[in-house]
Amino acid sequence: MKNRSHRTMSSVLLFWHGQARCVIASIFIWILFAFAPLNNSAWAERGAEPQTYILNTSTGEPYTNEAGTGFQDLVVAEVFNRIGLKGRVERYVASARALINANEGIDQGVAMRVMGLEKKYPNLVRIDERLIENDFVAYSQNLDFSTDSWQSLEPYVVALINGWVIFERNLSPSQTKTAVTEPDQMFAMLAKKRVDVVLYERWQGLYRARLSGLTVRVHEPPLASVDMYMYVHKDYAHLAPKLAQALRDMKSDGTYQAIFDLALTPLLQKSDGNTN
Repeated sequence: MKNRSHRTMSSVLLFWHGQARCVIASIFIWILFAFAPLNNSAWAERGAEPQTYILNTSTGEPYTNEAGTGFQDLVVAEVFNRIGLKGRVERYVASARALINANEGIDQGVAMRVMGLEKKYPNLVRIDERLIENDFVAYSQNLDFSTDSWQSLEPYVVALINGWVIFERNLSPSQTKTAVTEPDQMFAMLAKKRVDVVLYERWQGLYRARLSGLTVRVHEPPLASVDMYMYVHKDYAHLAPKLAQALRDMKSDGTYQAIFDLALTPLLQKSDGNTN
């Protein structure tokens, strides 16, 4: 009888010991999940603010780069820093995917897009202060003409990137043109004199020309100029006025110009300095 009681007591102790181990393990796992770093999606699911606000872009150098020293990189980091938050830019090769991710709240916004984006992507809220004015210009090696109208391009063979609507819609139907998929192709064609003129955005074009070692002339005035803005997802709409004011303050105190001069102005040194 004594042995039976002993075995029964041993079984009870083993049962409770096993239960205790399960409870301790459960508590340990809960602690790991409770205090583990949360990514932006996890923060959103819990209704909290993300640790770092991601504004995406499809634009590369000189606006954004892996080192985080591009124009967009520096401006986004600074405007968020001024309201006590962290922000950074993430680049997508596919422009459409970047917009979809921002609209769906996978990212917290977009870093540089045209006004009116919310008409197609209703979950995006524009930060009501211009980030930059994009100039769409013509480059050549040594031609001498003024781009005061789209018709001024008609005597020349031009290269443009397929899908850049601002050029496709405005070029004359009789314009001799070549559409390519990559900007480097345009500048290679210009260097080999296969085209007379390249059409591109000012700063990206100067960067590509420098990368290829090509001295170019930027023709003036711009064929078109478009104001560009940052956007945030509607879940963070309360930040939009604060970010707009932070950007205004940066322009007032010289920080914006300092970033511009650091990221963009040096590219002018690689052109021949002639404009028309």
